[in-house]
Amino acid sequence: MSFIDRLDAIDRRWIFAMMACAVAIPIIVIGMTGVRFPEVPGPTSTAAFEAIEALPDGAKVLFSFDFDPASAGELQPMANAFMRHLGQKKAKVYCQTLWAPAPPLIEDTLKKCLLARNPDLVYGVDYLNLGYQAGNEGVMKVITTDYKQSFPTDAKGTRTSEIPMMQGIENTSSFDLIVVVSAGYPGSKEWVQYVVSPTLGKERPIQLVAGVTGVSAPQLVPYFPVQMKGMLAAIKGAAEYEFMVNEVIEAANPGRPLPPAFMEAQRRMAPQLFGHLLMVGLIIVGNTIFFLKRRQSRRGGTMGAAA
Repeated sequence: MSFIDRLDAIDRRWIFAMMACAVAIPIIVIGMTGVRFPEVPGPTSTAAFEAIEALPDGAKVLFSFDFDPASAGELQPMANAFMRHLGQKKAKVYCQTLWAPAPPLIEDTLKKCLLARNPDLVYGVDYLNLGYQAGNEGVMKVITTDYKQSFPTDAKGTRTSEIPMMQGIENTSSFDLIVVVSAGYPGSKEWVQYVVSPTLGKERPIQLVAGVTGVSAPQLVPYFPVQMKGMLAAIKGAAEYEFMVNEVIEAANPGRPLPPAFMEAQRRMAPQLFGHLLMVGLIIVGNTIFFLKRRQSRRGGTMGAAA
């Protein structure tokens, strides 16, 4: 049996084993060494980064967590990176959600990504958790005219009219930027349709950046860069944005090493990188075997006819 025939007859379990190694080894290596694979940010991720980087200190940012734990594997790294960046920019963050399962995600993100490195921040003055409100796009329509009508209290039950951060907040136009991380409906598409689009052409149109799942990204690409100033798509977009944010944080805090949690999206990209490289390699090998065997069969047929 020739080498080509042996390759063609290889037990598929070896292929499964190679894929398992391609996925597991990068996770183990990154976990043990902390090495980071460089990311090349795309235009939508770069635009999202620049939109937040351009904010002045003290900017008012509405952050809507429109996803649930089922989508957290893909979207939580985005929310984490957004929150760290906003903390680095000293923005005033107003968190809310239109998804019932999301409030614990807001609390966890605030604790780990904002307060962990900025423990001096004061609730109600520097950051705020407005909690969950039912109503989907109905809520979006109301907050474009009267924000406190849809969110009369915060997540703790305090009336928003009594919270210092809410003074001067009339509607969505009161915010310098809206950040949405969404898994589906209601999500970024509805924010564009009901909140951003009505303000286009006005003196101060609403600025929005979004983080979305991979399956949602294609239908949202046409909204960039007019209705959406930037977009993170899937874990790849999260890794690109995380890479840029970490560079800013490291430059502002020389000599202060970043904890492993700051590289979560990049760590999750490594198995995909090596898994995809293996798949491409196997496709090339498989096609090479196919054409070589076909050429051998043609030669055999030609020699038989000549005989």
